[in-house]
Amino acid sequence: MATEPRLASGVWVAAYLKRLELAAIPAFVTARGDATAGAVLVKCATLDGQARAFQRSFDLMTGARAWVLLSEGEERSVDQAITRQRGFDPDLWVIEIEDRQGRTLLDEDGLSA
Repeated sequence: MATEPRLASGVWVAAYLKRLELAAIPAFVTARGDATAGAVLVKCATLDGQARAFQRSFDLMTGARAWVLLSEGEERSVDQAITRQRGFDPDLWVIEIEDRQGRTLLDEDGLSA
């Protein structure tokens, strides 16, 4: 079974940050992972003490990729979940978004999978 070529993580992160900037959604990298193959986690803080964190998941049966919710609730508990993930994977990128509406753009073409 052939694997699809993957975009380097650093390139994907730069493109994602640009898409967020164009939509006037503040975002920044809080943890820089491996530029080539690091996984990416996206945290969205809604500036009311709440947050959600998403990670990309792979369906081993179909090979499909999707963003899934890692943690949701009080921002402190979401941050703790992110810290645990970084403990398992030091090559993990963490992008933090601050948006009262909770927009991540992860469901848009080119970002959804």
